[in-house]
Amino acid sequence: MLVVLGLAAFAAEEPERISITGTVFVDDNGNGKRDNGEPPLKAVVVSNQVDVSISDETGSYNLKTPIEQNLLFVSIPDCYQPVGSFWKRVDTGKKKQRIDFPLQKTNSVKEFQFVHASDTHISQESFVRTEKLQELIRSVKPAFVLITGDLVKDALRVSEQEARGYYELFLKGIQNAPAPIFTVPGNHEIFGIERHLSSISPGHPMYGKKMYRHYLGPNYYSFNYGGIHFIGMDSVDVDDLWYYGHLDQVQLDWLKKDLESIPVSRPVVTFNHIPLASAAENLSGYREDPPAPTLIKVNGQTVFRHVVSNAEAVLTELRKHPFPLALGGHMHMRESLTYETEKGKTRFHQSAAVVGPSSMAGMQLPSGITVYRVRDGVIDEGTFISIDRN
Repeated sequence: MLVVLGLAAFAAEEPERISITGTVFVDDNGNGKRDNGEPPLKAVVVSNQVDVSISDETGSYNLKTPIEQNLLFVSIPDCYQPVGSFWKRVDTGKKKQRIDFPLQKTNSVKEFQFVHASDTHISQESFVRTEKLQELIRSVKPAFVLITGDLVKDALRVSEQEARGYYELFLKGIQNAPAPIFTVPGNHEIFGIERHLSSISPGHPMYGKKMYRHYLGPNYYSFNYGGIHFIGMDSVDVDDLWYYGHLDQVQLDWLKKDLESIPVSRPVVTFNHIPLASAAENLSGYREDPPAPTLIKVNGQTVFRHVVSNAEAVLTELRKHPFPLALGGHMHMRESLTYETEKGKTRFHQSAAVVGPSSMAGMQLPSGITVYRVRDGVIDEGTFISIDRN
C-alpha cells in the first residue's frame, strides 16, 4: 500500500479545469439575454480552443476547460451573427460558471465578397494607412474582413507600455469598421519574447500571446459564412527567444476536432500570418543574419522560419475537406500559388502589406488588399486593390 501511494504521489497531476455550461439561442430582440419565447439553437459548436462541444436540442453545451484556456468562442453558424462578440472571457476564479451565446438570424447568402488584408503594423506614424484601409472597406462593402497578423508595429522587443499603446491604437483604428473584422496574431503581436531587447520576464502576466488574447480574444477559432467554413489559425510558434512558422500540438488536435464537427463536403478556407506555402523566400534569398534568418533550430532540428514548418501535418487534416484557399500574410506581397490536387485546386495566397509598399528581387510591390467574390460556394481568384490608388 505504501508503494502504491508513493507512485501516485509522482503521477502527473490532472490540469485544473473549470466546468462551463451554457446555451446557444436565438436572440430575437438583440438584447444579449434570453427572453421568453426565444428558441434554442442546436448543432452549434462552442470551443475552448482545446475541445469542442456541440449544442443539443435544448441549445445546451458543456465544457471542462483548462484554467489556462481562459477564452471561449462560438463557431458562428451559417445565417446567424453574434450579439456582441463571438468570444467570451472565462472567470478563472470560478470552478463552475455559465456562459450563454446569443445569436441573431440573418439572411441566407449564396453570393458575397470578403476582404483579405494583412500587416497593418500600426503605430502613430502609420495610423493613416489604417484609415485608408477603412476607406477601402467602405467602398467595397464586404460581408467581413480578414486581417492576417502583424497588426501592431512591435510587441516582440519593447516595453509593456509601448506594446499596450500599439494594441490600443489598433483597436481604435478598427473600432468603427463598416464590416466585421476577424484577426489572427502575427509574430509582431508576441509580447516580450526577445527578452535580450525587451527586458520582459517570462513570468509577466502579458508575456507571449497573452497580450494578444487580452486585447483581441482567441488566437485561433472558426466561423461559417455562405456555406464555407473559415478557420483562423495561429501559425506563429515560439522557441525561447525566437518565433517561427509552426502550429503546436494543442492547436493541431483542436483543428482535427473542429473539422470533424462540419460536413466533410463543406469547403474550408484558412487564414493565418506565417503562410503554409510561399515562394517569397526563394525570391528574397537565403539569410543567416538576425533579426529574421531563413532557418532556425528547434529542439536540435533545423526548420524553415518564415513558412509553417509542419505544414504537412496541417494539410493532412485540411485535405479531408474541399480546401480551395489558404490565406497568409508576413511576406508583404500579393502572391498566388496554385496546386492541382486529387480534390481540385488549392490556392495559397498572401496579401500585400497595409503599412506600405515593399520590394523584392528587383520588383516593386504595392500596398493593398485583396477582394474575393463568392458565388454558390465558389471563390474567385481575388482582385487586388492598391491602398494608394488615389
